[in-house]
Amino acid sequence: MGTFRATSILTGFFALTVPLMPVQAALVRLSPTGARRFPHWYHRQVCRLLGVRLTIDGAVAQNRPVLLVANHTSWLDIPVLSAVAPVSFVAKKEVGRWPFVSSLAKLQRTVFVDRERRSAVGETTNEIMARLKTGDTIVLFAEGTSSDGNRVLPFRTSLFAAAKPSQKGSAGGADDTGAVVQTLSIVYTRLYGIPINRWARPTVGWFGDMEMQSHAWALLKAGPLDVRIRIGEPIPLEDFTDRKDLARRSEAEIRTNVVRMLRSYPEDADIVTTAPAAEARAPARPAGSAASFR
Repeated sequence: MGTFRATSILTGFFALTVPLMPVQAALVRLSPTGARRFPHWYHRQVCRLLGVRLTIDGAVAQNRPVLLVANHTSWLDIPVLSAVAPVSFVAKKEVGRWPFVSSLAKLQRTVFVDRERRSAVGETTNEIMARLKTGDTIVLFAEGTSSDGNRVLPFRTSLFAAAKPSQKGSAGGADDTGAVVQTLSIVYTRLYGIPINRWARPTVGWFGDMEMQSHAWALLKAGPLDVRIRIGEPIPLEDFTDRKDLARRSEAEIRTNVVRMLRSYPEDADIVTTAPAAEARAPARPAGSAASFR
């Protein structure tokens, strides 16, 4: 039964995706607004096809540029977050060379980052700032990698450098974009209607040295999923003193929300969280993994 389900989903995915790729390619050239919104509609269909049910608390700000800071669990985060709002992602440059995946990433107007060249940070800053000025919502997976879903890994402040340059008012800086920052906390809660516990959660999480194709096949066979998403209130980007302040405050909010959702705590419950020590971290994929491909 699982094999039939996975095969049917893959067949439906390619039947949906391949004919729509030229449509999005045309929108990228001719209609920036359409190119921003069409992937949102497309990924909502993909989530329906996958059997992913979304419960969303809060909303992404509309009609203004947004830097959306999120935790990261799985390759599945990509269609899920894209189904929440019209977004683009930040990904490592190698993704732009992966067969088929690279085409999807480019069609969703991904911002590619060369993490091997320090000088590339300035180029990425200019691109992110230009995209924010046009009203885009840019997703940053601040852990720099994916986890097993049972925790939030420490945020990497270096990843915020392109969005929050150290010198205020510098050329290409963030202060003149009018952008806001929102956090997005994501937790996969049920598989086939059954609550996912800490031992089963890595079934969804893609981390460590897991091979993507076999993991995706197993997850497609497993059954429909429920995912809980909590979106924070918008805060002007200029309100953060620097990238470290942005990383620290975003991490604290996401970590608290993830703990609340994992443990079903009420909204007003006091949560005490700390970043895990380096030796206690779950095995994770290298920064900028395929899970961040769009």
